Amino acid sequence: VMASKLSVAVLLLCIGVCVARNSDFSIVGYSEEDLSSHDRLIELFEKWLAKHQKAYASFEEKLHRFEVFKDNLKLIDEINREVTSYWLGLNEFADLTHDEFKAAYLGLSPPPARRSSSRSFRYEDVSAHDLPKEVDWRKKGAVTDVKNQGQCGSCWAFSTVAAVEGINAIVTGNLTALSEQELIDCSVDGNSGCNGGMMDYAFSYIASSGGLHTEEAYPYLMEEGSCGDGKKSESEAVSISGYEDVPAKDEQALIKALAHQPISVAIEASGRHFQFYSGLRGFSTVRAARSWITAWRRSGTGRTRARATTTSS
Repeated sequence: VMASKLSVAVLLLCIGVCVARNSDFSIVGYSEEDLSSHDRLIELFEKWLAKHQKAYASFEEKLHRFEVFKDNLKLIDEINREVTSYWLGLNEFADLTHDEFKAAYLGLSPPPARRSSSRSFRYEDVSAHDLPKEVDWRKKGAVTDVKNQGQCGSCWAFSTVAAVEGINAIVTGNLTALSEQELIDCSVDGNSGCNGGMMDYAFSYIASSGGLHTEEAYPYLMEEGSCGDGKKSESEAVSISGYEDVPAKDEQALIKALAHQPISVAIEASGRHFQFYSGLRGFSTVRAARSWITAWRRSGTGRTRARATTTSS
């Protein structure tokens, strides 16, 4: 029995008083009672394994993952007691060390220097008084369902595709899922597939190559492949005329851009807290579609460093 075997090999995790009330269980994935004893921790781990359909090659590996799980849970609970602006929770990454998580899921390359341009920001003259109080591009049919990038550092491709899908839906009235895999395989000038990339280079590829093809014609593989000219010839492409960086450190510019279209954003997510982010406490002003897992659909801004880009049809 798992419980009896683990009992001789592990120590009780002493976490202290937990602020995760029973009403918050759906957000954080554990309750105060789960931290009350060694047996409850083992039971929590087993439930987590079942929920996320996890299995390990050996008992030794399972024991190791339980130790990692405990250490992550200790951090999650400590932060949930200390921080009042957001929740951390036991998501599907709770059995990974932070180094393992970064190696498998983070794929944003260092950004290129912002391009100097004689043109002013396209929404610069928009008055703040003319902006709507709220815009939800999902309700306006400009955002596809959240996608899962899997263990491929392709967040840059998903961010690019989401922005192009959005502007195409606004201009044409048709929301079409486009191909992240095409960018991974074909946008290689400055990008490195599953090993990271940057949206600027991906936008340049789309603008110069004749457009981006549909996800149906060029489906996602969660790994690098060869640039498929045959796949691209089988479907129509969605093109853009160019792209533009939102002025850095300018919240009003970001709000103005968001009021007119979905934008592409790169978030600094290398901190350990972000591995277990589950949602804000309170109200949010910006919704970001993450590509790690569909369960990450709660909204939030938090304190992050971001780089935003708009596209033009």
